[in-house]
Amino acid sequence: MKQGKRRSTFYFLIVAPVLVVIAFGLVFLTAQKGLFDKYATRVPSFTEAVYDPEAKTGSYHGEAVEVPRFSMEAPKAPPVLGVSTGERWIEIDLSEQKIKAWEGNNLFLESLVSTGLPWWPTPQGEFRIWTKLRVTRMEGGSGKYYYNLPNVPYVMFFENDSVPGWRGFGLHGTYWHNDFGTVRSHGCVNLPTPVAEKLYYWSSPNLPSGKSSVMADAGNIGTRIVIHE
Repeated sequence: MKQGKRRSTFYFLIVAPVLVVIAFGLVFLTAQKGLFDKYATRVPSFTEAVYDPEAKTGSYHGEAVEVPRFSMEAPKAPPVLGVSTGERWIEIDLSEQKIKAWEGNNLFLESLVSTGLPWWPTPQGEFRIWTKLRVTRMEGGSGKYYYNLPNVPYVMFFENDSVPGWRGFGLHGTYWHNDFGTVRSHGCVNLPTPVAEKLYYWSSPNLPSGKSSVMADAGNIGTRIVIHE
């Protein structure tokens, strides 16, 4: 009888701490998911352009910002931005706050950018553009960090196996600040709008004629993006 009690006590001392660790882990993951839901970029659609022709102002961190006019009319002949046969890929250097677009080893474009603040870091690694939108609304944050930005132009969302597309990381044009070269974003890569427009038409997946959005597939693969410090 005493041996049975000792065995039960032994199992309890081993199993109980494991259960406690698992319980705390579940609580932690739930809290992290809650924080993400609270602060992540939220967009109405990842697959269709969302344009508000009546939008005149947005808000960013408690300040009103003017929304510039934006035409949804697709250019009849998007500019041909390079003729190299090398692989097109995009490099983002977080330490220098720069973006470089390459055709093989030939530099096509270089610009200052604004990536994620320390508490909303831009993920590092190798990614692919999985969808492109001519324009969409972005909303997220909370309290003094809340933002609601209609008609964000030339959006290129990216993903990999570790960072799924629903998390909303992307490259896009920026009208609410001009402070490129410093960290400013909630994790996305803020580009000067003219730079974003060039990359939008230069990168893949290729946009079908007359369309304002496109998703990558096996026959229309997204451009590779490498993000590093």
